[in-house]
Amino acid sequence: MKQSTYQKIMKLIGWKAVGGPAPEQRCVILGVPHTSIADFFVAYIFYRSLGHKAHIMIKKEFFFWPVGPLLRGLGCIPVDRSNGATVVRSVISAAEESKGEFHICIAPEGTRKPVRKWKMGYHMLARALNCPVYLGYFDWKRKEITIGEPFWCTENARGDTDKIQKHYEDLHLTAKYPEKFLTH
Repeated sequence: MKQSTYQKIMKLIGWKAVGGPAPEQRCVILGVPHTSIADFFVAYIFYRSLGHKAHIMIKKEFFFWPVGPLLRGLGCIPVDRSNGATVVRSVISAAEESKGEFHICIAPEGTRKPVRKWKMGYHMLARALNCPVYLGYFDWKRKEITIGEPFWCTENARGDTDKIQKHYEDLHLTAKYPEKFLTH
């Protein structure tokens, strides 16, 4: 089997893909821990190496010429972060407009700074799209990346988020900047 360019890049940068892409047409993939912009590049190369394209949210201010068209081509969705409900509506709209597969990657921490209470927008999206949440991660120590296992959200967003944070705590992941990653 011929290696794709993205598979070659993964090998070149020393990262190992664990598992494959999500089989569902629509899903939410958590990217944890998110402590560096480098996480985006590793995750992008990983998912492309699997032959798939995942979407991410980026604040709308970055979508100016000539950067905007490039970001859209990479699967980025412009969002107005001043209102959480607007962010969710923007992503749901993008999912509805997409033809075929729509996998959205989200950092539940909501920032690259350390936070104890993760945001729950991923939960609203998964419930609205009626899709699973994959507990994806990148481990900078082992240089492993995966979409992880599926998790179906219940009606209890805070309870689900607490369970998910505990799951990540039990994985003992190493972030690019470990001091910026908290699970509780």
